[in-house]
Amino acid sequence: MLNDLAPVAARAGAILVERRQTIAVADGATGGLILAGLLTVPGATRFCRGGGVVYSLRGRDVLLGLSRDELAGMESVTERYARVQAEAIRDRFGADWGIAESGAAGPDQHPRGAPAGRSCIAVSGPNLCVSMTFESGTNDRIVNMGAFAQAALAFLVDTLESTAEATAAGV
Repeated sequence: MLNDLAPVAARAGAILVERRQTIAVADGATGGLILAGLLTVPGATRFCRGGGVVYSLRGRDVLLGLSRDELAGMESVTERYARVQAEAIRDRFGADWGIAESGAAGPDQHPRGAPAGRSCIAVSGPNLCVSMTFESGTNDRIVNMGAFAQAALAFLVDTLESTAEATAAGV
């Protein structure tokens, strides 16, 4: 699984190192695989501030430090929730970028009703917070964990590359 994540993580790491920027990670249903993927990059300490797995309300409180007011009306496994987490992990770790994933790996649906195989991913950076929903089409937990992490890292690379293109174009 890490062999599949390493190439895309290496691309993200190279962009961040080139820009002298950092990232922090809030893994959810990925169980730490997004962060593990980034840590496969030699010299990851140059761009990776750290992160953790948000897998319980207590874990969310400790890792993200969000108030109940900030979470009012939130539902997990939504793009809105992923965006709040990405911004919080970025701020909490003092990083330039934050990435967060909230999903339902399976085999059953999420306790809040999201179907197995759904992952919401967000990337937050300088003057930007974008999100996407990924659907794997399977309820295989292990397959989904890897697919969610791969999708998150690919989304990170796409976001980093598109922000570089926008900056180069003067947008």
